[in-house]
Amino acid sequence: MDFSYDITASYRDNFEQGPHLDEPPPVPRPAQEEFLGQKVNSRLGIAAGLLPNARWISAYAARGWDLLTYKTVRSVERACYPVPNWVFVDADTGEGPVYATDNLPDDLAQISSAVCFGMPSMAPSFWREDIACAKESLAEGQQLIVSVVASPESDWGAAQVADDYAQCAAWAAEAGADVVEANYSCPNVCSAEGQVYMDVELAGAVTKAVRSGIGGVSLLLKIGVFPDLDLQRAFLRAVADAADGITLVNGISREVLHADGRPVFGENYVKAGVLGRIIHEPCVAALGEARTAIEEENLDLALVAVGGVSSVADYQDFTVAGADAVLCGSSPMYLPDLAAEIKASL
Repeated sequence: MDFSYDITASYRDNFEQGPHLDEPPPVPRPAQEEFLGQKVNSRLGIAAGLLPNARWISAYAARGWDLLTYKTVRSVERACYPVPNWVFVDADTGEGPVYATDNLPDDLAQISSAVCFGMPSMAPSFWREDIACAKESLAEGQQLIVSVVASPESDWGAAQVADDYAQCAAWAAEAGADVVEANYSCPNVCSAEGQVYMDVELAGAVTKAVRSGIGGVSLLLKIGVFPDLDLQRAFLRAVADAADGITLVNGISREVLHADGRPVFGENYVKAGVLGRIIHEPCVAALGEARTAIEEENLDLALVAVGGVSSVADYQDFTVAGADAVLCGSSPMYLPDLAAEIKASL
């Protein structure tokens, strides 16, 4: 079965040779909507992860995805973790380990997977030019979101982390990003940038620094699942004055094992980010909790939903729960024309 991203190949091979797609189908054109103060063809798109360069952005834009997120970039070049980086897993719904599998369901909307890339990035000299190319490839009513993250050294303090985020964000905005998304969560990065959202004081400082660096460009913050609702509300209050919205959820961390118990991604990365069908229900619940918190705290923040969207019904689950926009993470890899299907239902 051919998918746009070849999980048996390296990240570099997919970067240079993908996406593996046929000609796009006709795409319905529903009435334009507004998102973060801009007119868009739809509030539907692709989350950070699948689209590493302008060629991938352009290919998926042609298939009707209107909010397109350029894969997370850094202020320094960073190599990808070794293969494997992406595996399919059995879709159980418990909280224990998930197990890699080669047996895919007949209904591709039921696929679950796990990823462990380590947030690789090309050098800024490349991605700053490439983002400009990606922006030029989009049609009217399509929006380019650029995900950015810091690359902290072991001796950095909060101010240096904030400055690095702000520098990346400023470069992304200068290159043409309609929206900057500061990535505060990564399930398989152990250093500080993978857990910013769990440190309320740091998150507030970074968000203010990023806002200063990008001026009036819209700002989203991508987060994971909070261990308790009090911490979630403290985070939202800390960032609300400088951010325009929140993107959630950035995968859910689970142990990812072979059937014999060996870690799929190696002993250093026993846990990794799980995506797809297996996380949809908890992500809808997290979105609903965030919507309640924003309303009760009287905060002006948009909510962008991510998590297991593989069908029209999944999309509707999030809109009913209070999402202002919906992004698909892994499903466009094996369901590249899902945008057309969802748009036809609007």
